[in-house]
Amino acid sequence: MFNSRNLLSGKRKYLCGLILLVFISGICVAFSMTGSDDFAIARRAVLLRKIGDELLTQSGDNKSRVLPVKKIAENEYQIRFENEFSFQPDSLVNTTRRLLANDPLASDYVVNVLNCGNSSVAYGYAISNNKKDDIIACRGRVQPKGCYIISIKFKPAGINTAKRGYLLGSLSFLAFIGFVFFRLVKPRRVSPDNQHIEVFTLGSMSFDAVARRLIVNGNTIDLTRTETRLLLIFASSPNQTIERSRLQKEIWEDEGVIVGRSLDMFISKLRKKLESDPNIKIAVIRGKGYKLEISS
Repeated sequence: MFNSRNLLSGKRKYLCGLILLVFISGICVAFSMTGSDDFAIARRAVLLRKIGDELLTQSGDNKSRVLPVKKIAENEYQIRFENEFSFQPDSLVNTTRRLLANDPLASDYVVNVLNCGNSSVAYGYAISNNKKDDIIACRGRVQPKGCYIISIKFKPAGINTAKRGYLLGSLSFLAFIGFVFFRLVKPRRVSPDNQHIEVFTLGSMSFDAVARRLIVNGNTIDLTRTETRLLLIFASSPNQTIERSRLQKEIWEDEGVIVGRSLDMFISKLRKKLESDPNIKIAVIRGKGYKLEISS
């Protein structure tokens, strides 16, 4: 008994350590990506300024400045300009597509050119990782000179998604390991009475719980594991009512599934194996459960 307890304690310590290690590893991997995330964001800001610079150059402006890129949401940025300019939609589409191809997290995005005064959309288009899904209109029409803000919204993806994936994956794996842990260390129920008895006398029958068999008049009737566990409960409390809920809990709870009809099926099988002795029967106690009745 002492060795068994030590072994169980060792298993618990090992599994607890494993669970903790897996969880911490997942957290560390997720948050170790923060540095890469910051670098990607900084690099994206440079690419966006480059878009603004080329757009001004294409309009013939080599002197005015591209103002600092403004991040207005998690995946949305605005490119602002010092002076007014005009642009060709074709050039804007080609420039953004060429430069943002260098951003591994920018496979899908929407570009809107806003009027500075009222934020109305002067021109817009959508680029997708699948070119068939691109939405581009009015490519040949030159837009008049004006004050514009270029707003670019990216589809959430990449590092943030991967980080969430690591966290969710770690939590899911943690839950799985926890389930296995509690299944391994969960103590099985045993009948408090007669649990040390291996062979029971039931009328003219002998019930060998270890060998899983009934012996009657020298003949052997084999029992399944579930039939043995069920009969052991009855044999430990003969002529006493055993609640249906107790039978279901003690027999099937450890298997992880409780099916009401399963109990009825095994009771029926046991009755057939006990019917050779008319003094033994499993009676239904309506509204309560069953009783193994043994008459002298």
